[in-house]
Amino acid sequence: MGLNETGWQNARRGRATIMALLAAATTLAHAAPDESFLGADAGYPRGTPQQVTEERYKVGSFSALAEILPSRPSLRGGPVWVLEEGKPLPPVSYNFRGTTLPLDAYFDRRRVTSLLVLHKGQIRLERYQYGRNADHRFASFSMAKSVTALLVGIALERGLIKSVDDKAEVYAPELAGSAYGDSTIAHLLQMASGVRWNEDYSGRDDVSDLWGALFRVHAGGNPTQVLTRRRPMDAEPGTRFKYGTGETQVLCHVLKGATKRNAADLTTEWLWQPLGAQADAAWLVGWQDIEYCGGGFNATTRDYARLGRLLALGGRRDGQQIVPEAFLQRATDHTRQPPGFRLNEPGPRFGYGWQYWLVQDGFLMQGVYGQMVAVFPAQDLVVVHTAVWPRSSDPDARAERDTMVRALVTTLAQE
Repeated sequence: MGLNETGWQNARRGRATIMALLAAATTLAHAAPDESFLGADAGYPRGTPQQVTEERYKVGSFSALAEILPSRPSLRGGPVWVLEEGKPLPPVSYNFRGTTLPLDAYFDRRRVTSLLVLHKGQIRLERYQYGRNADHRFASFSMAKSVTALLVGIALERGLIKSVDDKAEVYAPELAGSAYGDSTIAHLLQMASGVRWNEDYSGRDDVSDLWGALFRVHAGGNPTQVLTRRRPMDAEPGTRFKYGTGETQVLCHVLKGATKRNAADLTTEWLWQPLGAQADAAWLVGWQDIEYCGGGFNATTRDYARLGRLLALGGRRDGQQIVPEAFLQRATDHTRQPPGFRLNEPGPRFGYGWQYWLVQDGFLMQGVYGQMVAVFPAQDLVVVHTAVWPRSSDPDARAERDTMVRALVTTLAQE
């Protein structure tokens, strides 16, 4: 006998209660790394806009940025894309720097707030730490860049953006006369504008200036001025990978000018409702009423997994093409990238597409402090990882995370 809507909701609430109790029991039995240092004694407090990256406030803030800073929702709607409960993972171990470790050790060693493994539409592992749960919306940081690229692709498909060879200033006249305004959309998507941008996370770099201008963390300046200030060229456009959040933020201006709508509403209509998200997402919004497309998306772990599976299936859900397949292939297929951007060319063991990091057999959405959605289309496999790493860019933590994920890929390939 099938469940009616009320019965389905009651069943879901019952399951959620059971999951919450299990999570609570796990939390009591397991001490996550640096709990006290990260604010466990105070229930993982949220910080002010100036405090969100301080250690004591990271856990609380990274799962509530849309409540701390100005934001705009991307609303769920329509039938939820059901994620089935699958059988538990088989034993997984990984070798990190000469030591073989079981998967459980990863949670003892690294500050992971959530980890979800979705294989062929089934949840094979879902685990939270630091008092977080499936209802928390986790900050994407630079994973937002990949979401922005999808919006650009859909705008192209709908004819709102005519060509990736158009310059940004065609759609964003406020950038006219600047180096970024003179950049093509294709070069911005590829992180290949050649425009000088410093992103070393020192607190005194260009991305810090952009953050401060968007959210008025410090006095003076505005986001457009950060993008249009005099910037020399460091490379011929299209020839060299140079990561820069400014490139994606310019795309946000392009989207707004081309569609006459904000990125949050576009996400609602073009992505979040068609893919069957379970919860509302949210975009951080700067004081000029423009989203922080370079790093301001927030969603639950399960909805990140749904987005990852949409991409694993070529942009389709239940036969509906949501993201244009040709655009997605250009964005995520390492064999379709120009010289300098293929595997092992921008850096060791990765390539770079249109706002996606490219790896063997798959691609990644990545954000600072350990955020990641890894997609392996041939296996219909998605791994979602949220974290509060000690440093924005932590090579040691990244190396262990990537080794652990590769062990998951190998283990599931053998089933």
